[in-house]
Amino acid sequence: MNQVGRTFSLIFKKNIALLLCIVAFSSAIDSKNTPDNLKVKRQKIVNYVLVNDTIEMIPTFNEETKLYHLVVDRSIKPKAITILLDSSFIKKYNLNQYHIYITDDKKNQSVWIDYPVKELYNIRKSNTEIIIQAMDNLGHTFTDKLIVDFKNESASVAFVWLIFVFVFFGLVLVIYFWFDFRIAREKFLLETEINKRTKELSEQKAKYEELLTNYLPKEDFEKLKEKSKDKTERFKMVTVLFSNILGFTKVADQENAERLIDDIDKFFFEFDDVVKKLHIEKIKSIGDSYMCAGGIPQKNRTNPIEVVLAAFEMQQYMMMIKDQYVAKNQKIWDLRMGIHTGPVFSNSTTSKKRFEIWGDTVNIASRMEASGEIGKVNITGMTYELVKDYFLCQYRGKMPVKYKGEIDMYFIEGFRPVLSIDGLGIKANRTFDIRLALIRFDDLEEHIMNILEEKLPRNLYYHNLKHTIDVTVQVELIGRGEGIDDEDLLLLKTAALFHDTGFIVTYKDHEEAGVELAKQILPGYDYTKEQIEKISEIIMVTKLPPQPENLLERIICDADLDYLGRVDFIPVSGNLFRELTEHKIIEDDINRWNQIQIAFIEKHQYFTETAKRLRDVNKNNQLEAIRRLVEENN
Repeated sequence: MNQVGRTFSLIFKKNIALLLCIVAFSSAIDSKNTPDNLKVKRQKIVNYVLVNDTIEMIPTFNEETKLYHLVVDRSIKPKAITILLDSSFIKKYNLNQYHIYITDDKKNQSVWIDYPVKELYNIRKSNTEIIIQAMDNLGHTFTDKLIVDFKNESASVAFVWLIFVFVFFGLVLVIYFWFDFRIAREKFLLETEINKRTKELSEQKAKYEELLTNYLPKEDFEKLKEKSKDKTERFKMVTVLFSNILGFTKVADQENAERLIDDIDKFFFEFDDVVKKLHIEKIKSIGDSYMCAGGIPQKNRTNPIEVVLAAFEMQQYMMMIKDQYVAKNQKIWDLRMGIHTGPVFSNSTTSKKRFEIWGDTVNIASRMEASGEIGKVNITGMTYELVKDYFLCQYRGKMPVKYKGEIDMYFIEGFRPVLSIDGLGIKANRTFDIRLALIRFDDLEEHIMNILEEKLPRNLYYHNLKHTIDVTVQVELIGRGEGIDDEDLLLLKTAALFHDTGFIVTYKDHEEAGVELAKQILPGYDYTKEQIEKISEIIMVTKLPPQPENLLERIICDADLDYLGRVDFIPVSGNLFRELTEHKIIEDDINRWNQIQIAFIEKHQYFTETAKRLRDVNKNNQLEAIRRLVEENN
């Protein structure tokens, strides 16, 4: 008993807040050996029930059910219940073994303990049944049951939380709708103001047009309205050049005014020729300032290089003029230039021949000119990144620009030695021209692809846009394999691009029509007459049967019939059959078509070693496949 007392003492030392008492015991299994007064003393079998080691609760005994009932508040959520047997009952019946377990806990049902204290864990559900057993020295067993339930007060707690959630979200909705109302109100007021101003402008416009109609004939009035329509467009990559002829003001005070104007006109006429030659648009010239831009109105990829070329050529012209003036002991003119590349807005009208541009790019280019030096071409870091592979550039520091931070600046020193004549960096050599032409080819390719996509007949199932792309890619692959140089590669790719453009005009003799289109378009992309003639010869050799006379012609012939040795030969061949059938070139007989293909492939041979290496083996496999098809059909 001292041991039981020590156990209670330890439990009380844990600062128990509330004691829960349970009286639970039952009649003995062997009714003959159970004392008669056991039923009378049921409420004394269990002394305490501890919940979570801190809260005591007193169980109630129901005379009708003969069971003890323990009600626990749901908010407590017990993880452990400790049951302690009454010491006076233990002493009275000489009990020495105890067995307390949850009926659902099969693991501990056979475990008897020596102490009248037991902890039960994780009792979470209602109507949990706990069996309480005790045994005396003679082996008599006393058994009773305890039912653990949870109070309904937890429902009220849940209800309170539910009300809180509803109030919280209600408050959020009120705040949301309030801000939404404020925004809608401001929007309404703004729209009202805009409508009011628009109405005023419309009324003013109507009055203006009414006045014009009173003084102008109707036809003239309609023409005036049409000419006054503006069109604003944004260009993503435009290179703007600002130049300023220095010394004009000083010389004007000392020299004959007419001669000065003649000089300025002569300079600007030369500048006009330079920008026209390099596909650059003159924007304006005011006094001693000249402004032009590349990449507008025709968008292109080469405008940064072309504008730098123009600036370099203008500077060389001014240096030549200076030498002539020094020889005549006349006043010297100087030129300062600035260039920047970026997006601009353009506003042109049908009544104006020249473009007007504006935006940060224009302002920065003007700042580059103002911060430049005489005889130098000052460019920004953006332009430098686009031209550094072609020109030698000297870094000269940073310039602060409002809203843009600091911008890097570079001086153009000249052409890279490998791209200049004699490596002097003064004049571009043939290598430079070809590299620039290869970049310009990308613009040409985009232009021709757009034409083909828009104008090719829809019943071209084989000679379509995909075929042109395949041949253009294949001539470069075979050409690289055959070791041709960049200029020959340019001619080959251009010929491949145009070789089927004639289908836009005619199906028969489309090669001749493609040559005519090439002669019309290529001069606008700076192809020389000699290059255009070679391209025309390469296009004509694709006419069947192919009869190439040089390496470039052999390459395009192999590229044009590359599909004979590809894995997709069967579907491509089917597209060609469908196309030829619809154009009444062959009869609609697939077996006959396969026989024609067999005869053609048996006689066909690739002309270049690269094509033979890549396609011969698979071409023979395709030939065997067609033969099997013919045999199956027969």
